[in-house]
Amino acid sequence: MKAMILAAGRGERMRPLTDKTPKPLLKVNDKALIVWHIEKLASLGFSEIVINIAHLGYQIPEALGEGSKWGVSITYSDEQECGALESAGGIIKALPLLEDEIFLVVNSDIWCDYEFENNFDLGDDLAHLILVPNPKHNPDGDFALHKERVVNDAKQKFTFSGIGYYSAKFFEGLECKKTPLAPLLREAIRNNRVSGSLYEGKWHDIGTPQRLTEVQN
Repeated sequence: MKAMILAAGRGERMRPLTDKTPKPLLKVNDKALIVWHIEKLASLGFSEIVINIAHLGYQIPEALGEGSKWGVSITYSDEQECGALESAGGIIKALPLLEDEIFLVVNSDIWCDYEFENNFDLGDDLAHLILVPNPKHNPDGDFALHKERVVNDAKQKFTFSGIGYYSAKFFEGLECKKTPLAPLLREAIRNNRVSGSLYEGKWHDIGTPQRLTEVQN
């Protein structure tokens, strides 16, 4: 199974840190956020990783190269000319590089100790989302769980972690353009095509300089 790391975002809330450095290269304990992911993926048997790039994107392949340092192969989906395509758009553009029927996607701007699964079986589902308890900055959550199915509306909601397993069929026929992921997920959820699980280990969304400092501490 291939993995994709979403690394094309502008990181507006992280300014001024992201004025000269792309957010995935910001460091936690002297190690870039994206490197934490690469090391974890490599240790769990992922050998092929796709990374999309846009804002200051040239810096990312300059820093990471082709992945030989970690024993993996890294390919890049370049959105620098067209501009960041948001999550779904970035995945759609990268589909020719992903190739596999099922692949893992993880946001570059999270820090966690989740154990990625390199042989995840979706069955007939289009996606499987990893949800987490709601952090302070997202108290109302995003999605709910009912018997390992993701539902849009319920009394108790959880936060989407930015980690998901997807079928290529989920994106079939969609135009390569700026496209957010959430509306596509909500439609698939309404059709009962999305499973999910709750992860209660370490997880941080590095969305602001303050949150970056909190993780550093």
